[in-house]
Amino acid sequence: MNKVTRINVIGAGLAGSEACFYLLCKGYEVHLYERRPLVDDHAHSSDLFGELVCSNSLKSSSLSNASGLQKEEMRHMNSITMQAAAECAVPAGNALSVDRDLFAEKITAKLKEFPNLHIHNEDVSSLPDDEITILATGPLTSGPMLETLQNLVGRKSLSFFDASAPIVKKDSLDFSKVYYKSRFAQDDAAYLNAGMDKETYVKFVYELTHAEKAVLHEFDTHYFEGCLPVEVIASRGVETLRHGPMKPFGLWTEEHPKAYAILQLRQDTALGDCYNLVGFQTNLTYPEQRRVFRMIPGLENAEFVRYGLMHRNSYIDSPDVLNDDLSLKSKPNVFVAGQLSGVEGYVESAAQGIIAAINASRRLEGKEYLPLPERTITGALNSYIHHASGKYFAPMNANWSLIPSLKKEQRENFIEEDLAAIDLYWKQAND
Repeated sequence: MNKVTRINVIGAGLAGSEACFYLLCKGYEVHLYERRPLVDDHAHSSDLFGELVCSNSLKSSSLSNASGLQKEEMRHMNSITMQAAAECAVPAGNALSVDRDLFAEKITAKLKEFPNLHIHNEDVSSLPDDEITILATGPLTSGPMLETLQNLVGRKSLSFFDASAPIVKKDSLDFSKVYYKSRFAQDDAAYLNAGMDKETYVKFVYELTHAEKAVLHEFDTHYFEGCLPVEVIASRGVETLRHGPMKPFGLWTEEHPKAYAILQLRQDTALGDCYNLVGFQTNLTYPEQRRVFRMIPGLENAEFVRYGLMHRNSYIDSPDVLNDDLSLKSKPNVFVAGQLSGVEGYVESAAQGIIAAINASRRLEGKEYLPLPERTITGALNSYIHHASGKYFAPMNANWSLIPSLKKEQRENFIEEDLAAIDLYWKQAND
């Protein structure tokens, strides 16, 4: 290893935590800068590392799903996210969902076990000129740091608004109306379901679309299509919700026959005492959330543990400003990781943290940049953020369209090839 063994990591979200874990395991002196609890960003609720702000779901567990396959790639790369998720999983059908508090506690405790981790609770607003630094400040990057980035890249950073869904207490729900069932008989009953007849649904959509919204001051509302506020979805037509987050198909039972629309609630804690409203991320004011969501049968007396809220998600125009190794063209000692680099989603952001750490460590060790194999989910997503074309660059989730040459009937064989390619990449990265 090179005599210089210090690497800075700014931000202790999923990407920053993954970067730290990789580098700490390699023996580097890692200086982690995290502004919480010094600064309240109005989205996080603790100072724990890897806290999940929006949903508690890491999406599909199935290897036939691009997100599920990326999780398996991360397991092959010793991911701290996947280790913590395995220890904190809660029932969620074919999805991987976690108790968000236990999850963050596990990540924080595991990282703090390393004597070579140095934690600085500081609100960093500038970037060093010579020290290798991984910038993983995520979607809630501070205004001063965004200004620093804007000055570096010669243009304003792009941004969009994201939202989180409310969480309610299980014992406040009416179990004469809500019932357990996963969609399409997934051999479990991981979700709670609250059905509506057509008349109730139409009234609900009307009240939802006419409810008072919280005022957003800082940016225009450029929403990410994969995480639209429920009231925005509803505004696109009265039937839109029942073909989206309130889709009833596959959720009927003998005791609960066909409903016109159904809200699903997913377990949010290991104890099973709290559930979140799936797909109900929102920007309604808190009193309006309480009023409108209590119109849903079974939620008339719902006690809200946390209300939904909007927050700014920031990212940079990666195709123009990043080198292939995730370093800034205008400041090559700085590597950008996580959602700030233009990926969207918990797992996608965490994976970028691993890759940024690999690239940063190889730079310090005087080794050549090691490209990711593009016929892997992580590699294809990495290629997207570097080579996406079009007037406007937008964040991207893991999905099969990233590998357009792959046909659906070829996916089963592709999974084996994908993981073999990741194993080879991981071996080469750590030789």
